Amino acid sequence: MKTILVLAAVVAAAVALPADTYNPAYDNFNAQELVDNIRLLKNYGKCFLVQGPCTPEGNDFKKVIPEALRTNCAKCTPKQRELIRTVVHGFKTKLPEMWEEIVQKEDPKNEFTASFNEFLAASN
Repeated sequence: MKTILVLAAVVAAAVALPADTYNPAYDNFNAQELVDNIRLLKNYGKCFLVQGPCTPEGNDFKKVIPEALRTNCAKCTPKQRELIRTVVHGFKTKLPEMWEEIVQKEDPKNEFTASFNEFLAASN
C-alpha cells in the first residue's frame, strides 16, 4: 500500500510539472493546406486578431502565440517550429497587411520582432 501511495505521489508530481514543450496534439495539423486556402488563412487571422470566430485549433494556437513570439518558440518541438514557419510565411506572402496587424497586436513595441524573424529564417 505504501508503494502505491509513493508511486501515486510521483505520478501526480510529474503531471503537475510545467511542460517543456507545447501540446503535441496539433503536430499533424496540415499547415500547408491552411496556407493554400486563403479564405481559411484569413479566418485564422481574424481569430488571432479577435475579429472573428475561432475553431478549436485556432483558440489553442491563439493561446500560445504571445509566448512563442517572445521566446522564439522555445517550447516548440521541431515539428511545431516547421508548422509555425509555414503558417507565418503564408501570412507574410498572402496576407501581409493581416500579418502586420498580428505583429502589432502581439508586439506593439517591436521588442521581439527582430529575434522572431531570425527564428523564422533559421532552418531548425
